[in-house]
Amino acid sequence: MAAMKALTVFDDAQAAGATVLRDALALRAEEFAADVSVGTRVPTDRSPELSRLPYVMVRKDTDAPHSSMANARVTLRVTVWHKDMDQAHDLAMLCQGLLIVHSGPVIRGVRPATGPLPAVDDPSGVDLSTFTVLANVKPRLA
Repeated sequence: MAAMKALTVFDDAQAAGATVLRDALALRAEEFAADVSVGTRVPTDRSPELSRLPYVMVRKDTDAPHSSMANARVTLRVTVWHKDMDQAHDLAMLCQGLLIVHSGPVIRGVRPATGPLPAVDDPSGVDLSTFTVLANVKPRLA
């Protein structure tokens, strides 16, 4: 009987990135990070009058497992909606830093890629800032 290769999988880097930020931001004292929500979907209502701001969204843009399956390189895009441009940028910079210093059971290391870049959410007119990071994801035997 032929030997079977080990089945290697990678856990959800998008969910892991959101969890990292949710947990780390809850411990921060900066005023621009107060009452922040973190998720993986675009909020349906982003009106600045609502108390849903600030909101941080983590999404996976690309996923490139190495041919050896010893690592996967994932691009995570983080978008921050906030009450004004300065707070959106400050919170984005903090989120980027928190991801870069993280090493855990799913994401083992992070490097900066692009941004933070300022923008305006077209449907709502809310200020936002977005950036990407390159995350190395640990394999897991299934």
